[in-house]
Amino acid sequence: MADRKTKRLTIFAGHYGSGKTNLAVNYALHLKRRGLPVKIADLDIVNPYFRTKDSAEILEKAGIPLISPAFANTNVDLPALPQELYSLVQRRDHHAVLDVGGDDRGAYALGRYVPYILEENDYEMVFVANFYRPLTTTAEDALEVMREIEAACGIPFTCIVNNSNLGGITTAVDVDATGDKAAQLSSLSGLPVWMTSATETVCAELSLQNLFPLTLQEKYYDIKER
Repeated sequence: MADRKTKRLTIFAGHYGSGKTNLAVNYALHLKRRGLPVKIADLDIVNPYFRTKDSAEILEKAGIPLISPAFANTNVDLPALPQELYSLVQRRDHHAVLDVGGDDRGAYALGRYVPYILEENDYEMVFVANFYRPLTTTAEDALEVMREIEAACGIPFTCIVNNSNLGGITTAVDVDATGDKAAQLSSLSGLPVWMTSATETVCAELSLQNLFPLTLQEKYYDIKER
């Protein structure tokens, strides 16, 4: 992982199926292992199929509080964001990881917290890129999605994570092949590639720099978002 100052708030957003949820959970666990007080929040009110709440047991065992929409993982299609989310952006005695819903529609949920985030100015807004998803196969397409999300939530991205994967069948060759696209997206957006993420096994075989191994079970790494 590139040497960047750890911000108090780390926000993961990207296209559906980019893998941002798995990445957000792994990053929260990473902060906890470093001895930092951390909470994680699920702001995804659009996609009912793969939420941070799916990893609730793992997070609980690690001692990481999870704030998720009411009725998440139930048959209720319109979950409400809990008031506790305001504590993540207003109280500054802990680190917070936010998993934002896919694309611009999901990013609207973040908008209500943006004034507090911008006022504190201690955040990392991470664009999670998966160049194997149909609508983000090129750097230009990924940039378009990036700009749509920024317009929807009112906060600019600060860096990029290359999380390109094909779910459980991903190989090191697959990830290596997307390095140039990530670099091109960096050039087009003016943002640095913070890290490239993949499962531990794949990371061990990669030639790319600034790697972030994902340690959750394979089912959490599978592409389930739609």
